[in-house]
Amino acid sequence: MVFREIILLFNCCPVKRCSVTCQPVGGDVSRRCGYQAADGESAIRHTAGSQRDALMEMTMTMEMQYNNNNNGYGLEEYMIQEDEWDRDLLLDPAWEKQQRKTFTAWCNSHLRKAGTQIENIEEDFRNGLKLMLLLEVISGERLPKPDRGKMRFHKIANVNKALDYITSKGVKLVSIGAEEIVDGNVKMTLGMIWTIILRFAIQDISVEETSAKEGLLLWCQRKTAPYRNVNVQNFHCSWKDGLAFCALIHRHRPDLIDYAKLNKDDHLGNLNLALEIAEKHLDIPKMLDPEDIINTPKPDERAIMTYVSCFYHAFAGAEQLLEWIRRTTPWLEKRTPENTMDAMRRKLEDFRDYRRIHKPPKVQEKCQLEISFNTLQTKLHISHRPAFMPSEGKMDITAAWQGLEQAEKGYEEWLLSEIRRLERVEHLAEKFRQKAATHESWAQGKDKLLTLKDYESASLTEVRALLRKHEAFESDLAAHQDRVEQIAAIAQELNELDYHAAAVINERCQSICDLWDQLGTLTQKRREALERTEKLLETIDQLFLEFAKRSAPFNNWMEGAMEDLQDMFMVHSVEEVQNLISAHDQFKATLPEADSERQAILSIYNEVQKITQSYGISSKLTNIYCDITPAIINQKWEKEIARSSVDLGGTLEDQMTQLKQYEHNIINYKPNIDRLEGDHQLIQESLIFDNKHTNYTMEVQTHTHTRTHTHK
Repeated sequence: MVFREIILLFNCCPVKRCSVTCQPVGGDVSRRCGYQAADGESAIRHTAGSQRDALMEMTMTMEMQYNNNNNGYGLEEYMIQEDEWDRDLLLDPAWEKQQRKTFTAWCNSHLRKAGTQIENIEEDFRNGLKLMLLLEVISGERLPKPDRGKMRFHKIANVNKALDYITSKGVKLVSIGAEEIVDGNVKMTLGMIWTIILRFAIQDISVEETSAKEGLLLWCQRKTAPYRNVNVQNFHCSWKDGLAFCALIHRHRPDLIDYAKLNKDDHLGNLNLALEIAEKHLDIPKMLDPEDIINTPKPDERAIMTYVSCFYHAFAGAEQLLEWIRRTTPWLEKRTPENTMDAMRRKLEDFRDYRRIHKPPKVQEKCQLEISFNTLQTKLHISHRPAFMPSEGKMDITAAWQGLEQAEKGYEEWLLSEIRRLERVEHLAEKFRQKAATHESWAQGKDKLLTLKDYESASLTEVRALLRKHEAFESDLAAHQDRVEQIAAIAQELNELDYHAAAVINERCQSICDLWDQLGTLTQKRREALERTEKLLETIDQLFLEFAKRSAPFNNWMEGAMEDLQDMFMVHSVEEVQNLISAHDQFKATLPEADSERQAILSIYNEVQKITQSYGISSKLTNIYCDITPAIINQKWEKEIARSSVDLGGTLEDQMTQLKQYEHNIINYKPNIDRLEGDHQLIQESLIFDNKHTNYTMEVQTHTHTRTHTHK
């Protein structure tokens, strides 16, 4: 069956509800409104009383709103104010006793969810362990890991962790320190527990734009307004007769109390009835002692507020459950991917905590609400009363719960899928880093090696060695092709898996691919350059070989011609002279052909120079086939062959004239020889045999002159 909330069982004022649902006005209406009119009380009295109660309720609401607007207290100021104006009252033994009992029961109502409890409130919280556990249970959050030591500083550290957590929730702890709690200061301990109650049990109560204490008071006034003899104005004297507690129970669970039979003068009986029913049927432990409330002129406000807040949370179960569903469903529907496995594991751990800790109590609440709803409907049916219909505008909890479980299922599937994705992503990312690092290490400096122009100054043999070395590099490059393709494929998959650092991966992958393309281009260019250089050097080598083949014979011819031209011929007749002239003329006739050969040989070398200059090849190449150079050929040709052939040129008459001139000069030099002989004779007579001024002797001079004259 469709399950709906039961929080606002009778939320309308009596007059309004009666005018809408029942005619004529009568006793049935009073039962449906939650109370019975006194004997002899007419319908007019009933209607007038209801209007008066509604007017009183409206007046109290306006007064509280006025006070709220004029006092200007926020929650934080209100809590500080509480500590200031109420601290002295902690010295009252009666109030201290009430607070000790109430606060202990309140703490145990939460600690029992964790399988533990406290006996002595100032002793059991001294080590801070149960205090931290209490905060975790009531907040649903995890506190820092407690210290397990038994030393005083361990206890202070744990209490400080609890106090720090309370402070983090926006609560200012006035004059409450860890040392006082560890020392068992009962007043400080009670003040701390009250601060926790105020923050976690009362602060979040909100009714018609009022919150905390005012909101709780207004809620009580709204719920108890239709009941006679109940006028809730505060959290002390308004509750002494027990009728306010009974009215709250009857308003939400009319099957538990017959309010019409209650005696307003039986304060103790009313209080005992309310506390026993609350403990037995509403799971609200006895936090108050009826005798203490009755015998105290002004019951402790904090104790009453704490106990009443439990009624609010018990009767607001459907609303709280619905609110919890509304808060939890968006959390389960939020599918924000995380970047690391640690973050996703924390989400998984939070989800497990939700299923293990937070959801089971809500399942229990839902089942209890269903049972209560069904029980209420059954009892209403048995008593021939109309079935309960939830107030308009309230969401169907069953539908909300189904939406929660659908979101939970989707969230669990998403978590598992995300964890698998992140495991795959992290594995691929690590694999990418390893392969990228290996490839980058191998590729480092390769581009610089490929741009070297070492082949420009290399010989043919060295270029061929460089070409073989380059072929080996090309094989190595081809072997790395698979790794580059794997790196690109991994990067692509990481992008498809929405890797959070995909931009970094893409940048690195692009850098590797760009370098790979660059290496491929440089490799091709170097191969082309090496092959071109090899062909050029082979051409040069052929030219050097041809140069050597042609220059060697030409050089031998020049050396033979130089020997012939420099040889001293002795002739004794004009006929011999004419033969020499004829031979020389024949030699001169061969010079043009020899010069052509020389130019051809030099042109071979010039071709080599042209190739080296045009293609940037070193001009310091050496001809390994011969030691003859163009410079040697030109020197021998220009200084020996051409000059000697020109000196011996001319007609025969010119040669004869030159010879006659030589003869004339020799005859004319004869007196000088005779004079030298006379001087020599005188030197001999003077017994001077060594002449330090010259190495020549008279015999040599005489013999030379005679020979020259004879060969003319």
